[in-house]
Amino acid sequence: MDLYNLTTVTQFILLRLSDLPEVRYPLFVALLIIYQITLVGNGAIILAITIEQKLHTPMYFLLANLSLLDIFCPSTTVPKMLQNLLTEDHSISFVGCALQLYFLVALLATEVFLLAVMAYDRYVAICFPLRYTLIMSHIRCAQLLTGTWAAGFLNSLLHTMTTISLSFCKSNRVDQYYCDVPPVVALSCSSTYMAEMVLLVVGGVFGTSAFLITLISYLYIISTILKIRSAEGKRKAFSTCASHLTVVCLFYGTVIFNYIRPSSSKHSPARDRLISMLYGVMTPMLNPLIYSLRNTEVKGALRRLLCF
Repeated sequence: MDLYNLTTVTQFILLRLSDLPEVRYPLFVALLIIYQITLVGNGAIILAITIEQKLHTPMYFLLANLSLLDIFCPSTTVPKMLQNLLTEDHSISFVGCALQLYFLVALLATEVFLLAVMAYDRYVAICFPLRYTLIMSHIRCAQLLTGTWAAGFLNSLLHTMTTISLSFCKSNRVDQYYCDVPPVVALSCSSTYMAEMVLLVVGGVFGTSAFLITLISYLYIISTILKIRSAEGKRKAFSTCASHLTVVCLFYGTVIFNYIRPSSSKHSPARDRLISMLYGVMTPMLNPLIYSLRNTEVKGALRRLLCF
């Protein structure tokens, strides 16, 4: 039920993936399977890196953090979406919405920063192989990881505070399957200028900076690889960053589709929402598959883990 002419909204109504029973239950099963594969796949990578002594290097510590994010991120949205598919009540409390928004933005921002750090790590490994252990020491890796998580969660705190400080008195129907900044801000009956400017300026500065670090790192990496004379040397150098480059393309593809892509009247908003949701859920599931298939060390560690 919509809430009108009220100064305080106590709950929001989320969209349900489908209201048709013949579609709802297959969607529930598919989403549940994807979520379980995501948890098992990323959990296996974390366990393999933890157990395998030779994987205790900065590159794999960063990968373990990526897998941790790929467990946490869908866990902020998928359980609620699964519940909404089975029940008639698809509301979420104001506090619940604020928490979901906070953790979703925090984890996504942390992943943006982490991908930039991982790109820098590959840049040092390929462009300065003899100085790699000196530059990317365990202490430096820990400092970068701490900064990455802190920046992501502080960034989200700012966005969340500017969003929940708005007045909501028009409607409480969120035009999305979960709480996110743009659809929640759109419900406000007060001025959204500050929230939109914070999203544009802070999100733009941090997001663009992380993207540029990733892009410039790979430009240097590609330039260095092309200078290698032997085909075997090029293949080995490229294989060390191929998995990460694939993950970067998948992640930024999701971000562009969800937040940057211009809207078009030719496409159904409902279809766009469904595609963006599936894209966001599928990416964390695919990441461990990409690393396990393309990285021989991870593949070997997982094989030994399964045989243990």
